[in-house]
Amino acid sequence: MEADFAIELGTDDETLEMPWRGVDNGPTYHDLKRHPEYLTRIEEAVSCPELGQFLAALNSPATLLETAKCDVWSSTEMNPEEDVFGASHKCGSYIDVLFSDETRYSLSSYEQFAKGLVQLLKRAPEIPASAEFLIRRCYYHADTEMRDGLYITFYLFGYGDDEVQARQGWAIALKLVENAIRQIARSSR
Repeated sequence: MEADFAIELGTDDETLEMPWRGVDNGPTYHDLKRHPEYLTRIEEAVSCPELGQFLAALNSPATLLETAKCDVWSSTEMNPEEDVFGASHKCGSYIDVLFSDETRYSLSSYEQFAKGLVQLLKRAPEIPASAEFLIRRCYYHADTEMRDGLYITFYLFGYGDDEVQARQGWAIALKLVENAIRQIARSSR
């Protein structure tokens, strides 16, 4: 499994505001950490049980993490760097992940977490999948003030000769990432 991380804190890079609100009855933020029953309100988690299980695990009391946004999709459009997988299909997802405590404001905490994940995932069995963890700026709204912090956008892709095979690879890789996060959570206690 390929895995890497990067820090994207430039003025033109993606950012997140927490909590965020959708527009015109579109998707909106649901606090799964404090209200796990809201998982059924997230369309992607309902239509993709593997994603739902992952979100439940990350938002559980066993981790110091929570999630903010997610999506999952399939595609036959490949980037040149994906040629190494020799596949015609991919299943992809992104999940925005943040710390639930004061470490959400610490770049070194996010960097240490991302490095640890990448190191663990590089030891995982070779499967046609790739994971990328992008550390980005987040604006946290608390009462009447806004505080600068960080979050991670976690991209995951599974590859295969058809959509079913690509999704299977993605699901296996998602479980590997979940296990790596659990391992880091246990070692940080």
